[in-house]
Amino acid sequence: MSRTVGKTPMFPDIAGAERTPPRPATGVLPRQELAREIERGMLVSEEPIDAAQIQPASVDLRLGARAWRVRASFLPGAGNTVAAKIDAFGMHEIDLEGGAVLEKGCVYVVELEERTSIPRALTGFANPKSSTGRLDVFTRLIADGAAEFDTVAGGYHGPLYAEIVPRTFSILVRRGSRLCQLRVRRGTPPMPHVEMRARQRDVPLIDVPADDATIREDRIAVTLDLAPADGVAGFRARKHAHVIDVDARGRYDPQDFWEPIAPRAGARIVLDPDDFHILATVERVRIPPDMAAEMVAYDTMVGEFRVHYAGFFDPGFGYGPGPGAKAVLEVRSHDVPFVLEHGRIIGWLRFEKVAGVPDRLYGGDIGSSYQGQGLKLGRQFRAWTP
Repeated sequence: MSRTVGKTPMFPDIAGAERTPPRPATGVLPRQELAREIERGMLVSEEPIDAAQIQPASVDLRLGARAWRVRASFLPGAGNTVAAKIDAFGMHEIDLEGGAVLEKGCVYVVELEERTSIPRALTGFANPKSSTGRLDVFTRLIADGAAEFDTVAGGYHGPLYAEIVPRTFSILVRRGSRLCQLRVRRGTPPMPHVEMRARQRDVPLIDVPADDATIREDRIAVTLDLAPADGVAGFRARKHAHVIDVDARGRYDPQDFWEPIAPRAGARIVLDPDDFHILATVERVRIPPDMAAEMVAYDTMVGEFRVHYAGFFDPGFGYGPGPGAKAVLEVRSHDVPFVLEHGRIIGWLRFEKVAGVPDRLYGGDIGSSYQGQGLKLGRQFRAWTP
């Protein structure tokens, strides 16, 4: 017989036998589930969490009141706290209440406004926000006892910190600045090769044929555009530029910070290890509502360079009417000069499932900065005009 509460059967089936409720879907948690988990205490803060922090499949994390200049990057390791490592390697403390400049080439650790109490069935993953990566600011999440960056293990209860390393520009930050975001995943759902090809045929996800040889299991290759039909092919960061306020919008003249790369047939550029480039893909990307994607940042099979800092693409990115949106790339060479040519594979976009369609998708209606983008600098800059 079915189990009852009062006179109401719980989960009766056709035969009348008791059954269990359906298992929650695996995948990256959508916005509405993130909101519910936050209400249950997954993230807590002295400053209330703003609904605007909750993106279609991620949560923006805010800098707290204190930062430390440290001698070197570190991981705490099992049984150790970040605070203890700061005591060992910290040089001086910085108050972020009124804002402070983090200088390029220096390593900082900043306590985040949010603490976490993440359920054991979930795992957290972090990455820089797009506007952070486009400033060449290297940002990674650290938790107490962590043996790797950007990961929060299920069952972890405690504070969160961000390691921040400005590489090209010195930046002005303050308490409440949002430089990184947290994704939360239930399970590890695979993206079968057959399903990937089917989705590519139906949407398509990227502007390549569904039988293209670059479709591998959960990922599709993207190629470099150095010969666009109009505009510029990319930007190279100027050295010794002024400080950039990370919270600014449309404040700065891009010509004070960037050199344009002219498009031309058969184009190639040489990546110097000291240079930072903003480039774009030939292909346009469309992320369906029930999927998310991540750019593989570093792949030795395609070259000794890092291709993306802020690698997460929310559900709805480039989706809907229109041609989609290009993937804009933050590119820096590793140790040695490296030649990039138009049309060559620049990286891989890896797709994964979302555990339900978000109640709000990436796009202009929620203030998303890069929907429908071509080559575009960070939101701190005005539009490029020659």
